Amino acid sequence: SSPSTAADAMALLHELQVHQVELDLQFEELQSSRVHLEASLDRQSKLYDFAPVALFTIDQKTALLELNLAGASLLGQERHLLLGQSLQNYLTADSKPALNATLARVRAGVGVNACAVQLALRDAPTQTLLASISADPSGAGFLVALSAHGAT
Repeated sequence: SSPSTAADAMALLHELQVHQVELDLQFEELQSSRVHLEASLDRQSKLYDFAPVALFTIDQKTALLELNLAGASLLGQERHLLLGQSLQNYLTADSKPALNATLARVRAGVGVNACAVQLALRDAPTQTLLASISADPSGAGFLVALSAHGAT
């Protein structure tokens, strides 16, 4: 309000306007990044859900943490009903030791391992599948892909 402070006030106002423009530009960049990230997440989720093989994330005790649509279809139940159940519940008694031995090799850091397992579902013939297993990068357990036995 006084002539001696008016120049300082104008300089401060200009600085604030410059900061506002910078903030607006940063906000636009963040919005654009968010849109790209959401699109990428959607694509990755669809790739997982619609993969042509059954994919599972299991914990150290083989409880199902995540599974795709092919996995739910293979096990014959809706996905939400399968969460928390043991993958071993769907295997023949002979397949459980093979799965456990393969998990132990992966746990020991041998890398990706595979074994043949037999699926034992109610009202369905026994089906032999190849279980390809690796450590879950998040450290929660294991990633398991079940595919037709002998498939590569």
